[in-house]
Amino acid sequence: MEDSTRMGYCIVAGSFVAFQFFFSAVSPQLSFSLSSRYSTLPSVKQNEWNSRCVSTLHAVIVGLFCLCILWFDDAVNANPIWGDPWLVKLNIAVTCGYLLYDLLLLVRYWRTLGDSLFVCHHLAALYAYGYVLSRGVLPYFANFRLLSELSTPFVNLRWFLDAVGWPRSSWVVLANGLAMMVVFFVVRIAVIPSYYMQVYSWYGTPEYERLGLGVQLAWIGPSLALEVLNMVWMYRITRGFYRAVCRSMSRKAT
Repeated sequence: MEDSTRMGYCIVAGSFVAFQFFFSAVSPQLSFSLSSRYSTLPSVKQNEWNSRCVSTLHAVIVGLFCLCILWFDDAVNANPIWGDPWLVKLNIAVTCGYLLYDLLLLVRYWRTLGDSLFVCHHLAALYAYGYVLSRGVLPYFANFRLLSELSTPFVNLRWFLDAVGWPRSSWVVLANGLAMMVVFFVVRIAVIPSYYMQVYSWYGTPEYERLGLGVQLAWIGPSLALEVLNMVWMYRITRGFYRAVCRSMSRKAT
């Protein structure tokens, strides 16, 4: 096993422990200090609150790191399939640790937090990212996928606002809903054509053939599955925002 691969697995383990610690110890203490409403929530809601704090932290870390790699990592941009994957493997390792932590959390609190779509999403991502960590392939495409995390803080903020009692027709909730819908569309839906144009541009090249059938399937299969999930979530977000706007307008009319 290469040193970089061994280091990647160590980062996965460290990431898993760190996010678990943040969920169990850091988030509850911070939330007690920063929000008077947190202590009044039932334990079920507190667990979800802490889960979303961890989710937001992960999204900010890997999302910003993802942008830095896309903008400044010349080796990965020059060869999206076999470019030097070190920085991407670091980012992917952090994400894999988070995904494992979140899967464990979903299983532990399945009755309140369980969601089959999230399980499918996590398993598909782990399957594909495993090849990146073990073989260092497809760094550009793996990192590109992490752009989607930039929408997560807005999704979580919507839940926080609802948890602390902001009316769904308030301007703060509606403004965040609009931002959430726009950002989600930009980083998860609008980028689909450019992603697959890049895939097509490398299809059939010697670099592509070197991957082998197993990696090719792990690349394309989970990608298509994630597109379906993102379409479902986009529909839900758009429908929710439309209903919120309609409720707000009807209340103003009366």
